Amino acid sequence: MQRLSNLRMFSIRRCGAFGSLLPSRPRVLRPGHHPHPTRPPHIPQIRPLSTAESVRSRLPAKPSGWVFVPAALLVLGGAGVVAYNYNQPFRHTALAVVRCSRVAEAAILGAIDYKLTFAKSYLSEDQKAAAYSACHTRSARRVLKALLANGGIFIKLGQHMASVAVLPREWTSTMRPLQDQCEPTAYEDLEAMFMSDMGMSISDYFEEFDPNPIGVASLAQVHVGRLKNSGERVAVKLQHPHLQEFCEIDMEMVEVSLGWIKHWFPEFEFTWLGEEMRENLPKEMDFVHEKRNAERAVADFQNIRTSLYIPQVKEARKRILVMEYIQGGRVDDLEYLSDHNIDRNKVSLELARIFCQMVHINGWFHADPHPGNLLIRPAGPSSNSPYNFEIVLLDHGLYFDLDTPLRINYSKWWLALIAPATPETLADRKKYAKLVGNIDEDLYPVFEAAITGRAALEGSWEDGGKGAGPPDVPRAKSMIDLSAQTEEEMEAIRNAVVQKEGLLVSVFDVLRRVPRRVLMVLKLNDLTRSLDRALMTTHSAVRIFLITAKYCTFAVWLDESQRLVSEMRRKGLSGMSLGLLWDYFWVWWRYEKMYRSLELAEWWMDSGARLVMAKAWIRGLFTVGGLQGAHRAAAGLA
Repeated sequence: MQRLSNLRMFSIRRCGAFGSLLPSRPRVLRPGHHPHPTRPPHIPQIRPLSTAESVRSRLPAKPSGWVFVPAALLVLGGAGVVAYNYNQPFRHTALAVVRCSRVAEAAILGAIDYKLTFAKSYLSEDQKAAAYSACHTRSARRVLKALLANGGIFIKLGQHMASVAVLPREWTSTMRPLQDQCEPTAYEDLEAMFMSDMGMSISDYFEEFDPNPIGVASLAQVHVGRLKNSGERVAVKLQHPHLQEFCEIDMEMVEVSLGWIKHWFPEFEFTWLGEEMRENLPKEMDFVHEKRNAERAVADFQNIRTSLYIPQVKEARKRILVMEYIQGGRVDDLEYLSDHNIDRNKVSLELARIFCQMVHINGWFHADPHPGNLLIRPAGPSSNSPYNFEIVLLDHGLYFDLDTPLRINYSKWWLALIAPATPETLADRKKYAKLVGNIDEDLYPVFEAAITGRAALEGSWEDGGKGAGPPDVPRAKSMIDLSAQTEEEMEAIRNAVVQKEGLLVSVFDVLRRVPRRVLMVLKLNDLTRSLDRALMTTHSAVRIFLITAKYCTFAVWLDESQRLVSEMRRKGLSGMSLGLLWDYFWVWWRYEKMYRSLELAEWWMDSGARLVMAKAWIRGLFTVGGLQGAHRAAAGLA
């Protein structure tokens, strides 16, 4: 009994000291009960805990890895979402990385693909052509995928690529679907932007507003509405709201990507494209700037009898433009021209006159011309047009100016291209190419072909031109001697550019050297030539070149005559010499002689065009059937 009492007291003491460490409360032994009668019960030896161990024992258990990692990812993801939605620099950085990686991947993989393809040896020319074609297709598809993913201004870039004639057919055909790939902005987003910029809702500003756009472009979309006060029908141009945020990202991204390409592949330099975007994109996105351009264009043609018509702007904000609504057809729609009895030959010539007036006389020209920006409609009773139609020019967001020396030197270069190829003329051509485009003799043939849209003239490649020109293409002595451009010649130009590595690099070099304003003039030239072909005109292939020559002649005459008159005024009657009067007379006589000879050539070519159209009318009368068939045949529809 005494032993049991001692054990009971020991258990009580141990419970008092370390009860918190025991897994359960101690068993209490009843008197007379011995679970192990043969030996005394075993009492475990418990070591006292140190102070550090006691502290650790009271700390919470350390979580395992499978709990910590998901929790950390969840916290980081939540922080990223918050930063993306509420921190603009973070959002811009994230978007820039994604958008930049798309373009950089397409550009670098394409450059590597071209390098490897051009470096290989091929058993035959057919195998080589097939390999080059496959390389073009792969590279174009990579770029197309990146442009579609980024959207916005990249769609616009792809549309420009689709219209460049010297690019391989694989590139232009791959990029052509981008003409119809512009997605409209949701009406709710446009409503929010309108409220933010105008301070009122769309329904408060317009009596009627069609939520479905009549046209969607890469930077904006156009709706039709009716003003609440006057009831006038208007066209409403609304910028895509997301462009405001992406503009800076895209410009930075393009510059970085092109810088990478220049670093790794110096011969494929496109940094000028980034510089052009940096300069021009903010102008195109400012509709107040577009309003000012339109007003200046109207003033430039104020005292000229022309078929050009520019819609009146009613109101302009940075992202919203309300203007006069014009109903008409595309300028190259032969069905529309036939229905309204509009002569397609005159349409082509009038387009050439409008743009020549801008470039050679005004020195300030529309820099984004394409068929989507040109409408045609019948002329009304109050119209200033000399014909039965008006050409409506839209989208005045981007204009370029030409200073007087550049404008006159460019005009003189065109006159040298039209003159017969004598040694003096060939020297003048290369002299003015250097002044206009910063082009040396080795790149002159490439520059000449880009300006004229034809294989280089006689004496260009042979006199030290870099690379080799298109084979088996006849060379004319001047622009006047050019025959109609055939599909074989166009194909030969494309093949010469894309199948000869040295020539392809020369094209890139020309694009890098030529001033941006001159490149925009090249685009204008390409537009007038392509529209002349699309309209299926019956006049000579060089007819529009005669118009260019007339405006160049007039521009040079104005410059030289004004210079001589200024000198006469400066010297006065006492200082005026017979030499000055003779110089003035000689300049006038040279102008009159050239201008009248060009008018005679125009009359001859227009007579031939009318004869071709008359023959088509007679053929349609008998083969198609009746006057309606004759009319359609003369209109190029049968």
